[in-house]
Amino acid sequence: MQQPILKEFPQEFHTRRLFIRLPLPGDGTAVYEAIQASRKELKKWLPFAKSEQTLEETEINIRESHVDFLKREDLRFLIFDRVSGAFIGSTGLHRIDWDVSKFEIGYWIDSRCQGKGYMTEAVAGLTEFAFQTLGANRVEIKCDERNERSRAICERLGYTLEGIHRQDSRAIDSDELRNTCIYARIEW
Repeated sequence: MQQPILKEFPQEFHTRRLFIRLPLPGDGTAVYEAIQASRKELKKWLPFAKSEQTLEETEINIRESHVDFLKREDLRFLIFDRVSGAFIGSTGLHRIDWDVSKFEIGYWIDSRCQGKGYMTEAVAGLTEFAFQTLGANRVEIKCDERNERSRAICERLGYTLEGIHRQDSRAIDSDELRNTCIYARIEW
């Protein structure tokens, strides 16, 4: 098997309305502002939104994500409007198993951009990128059973609900146990 760091593939791609690319130094400000505007919605589902981050910490995270992308350890992407260039959200291929060619998609959106189909479009584009460009055999999406918006994206894009892991972790927003839905696609 080829060493992952030697794998060549594009660092960006486009969908009809979106420009999606790896994080670059300097992106921290846009990401920080989106997190601040969306904290109320995000902190229910995502650990990183639970605690306050400074602008500097966000920029450090962006630069670490850039390095992880180049090392092929984690492929985070930032989502921008193709016309205005405005930052919309983040997605990525995580928990990569290059030997199996398996990826897990994660995503979040600036709450000011919700309800316009951007995240469905971004996840569709990333799913296609995983299968067509990276040769994926399997793409997964895991989400809290209560996260109806995230589940709807999976279902709109033809992901199969393979199962629900019951009481497998603590909820992000409380000490209650939560259930995790496992969605997957094995072809695009």
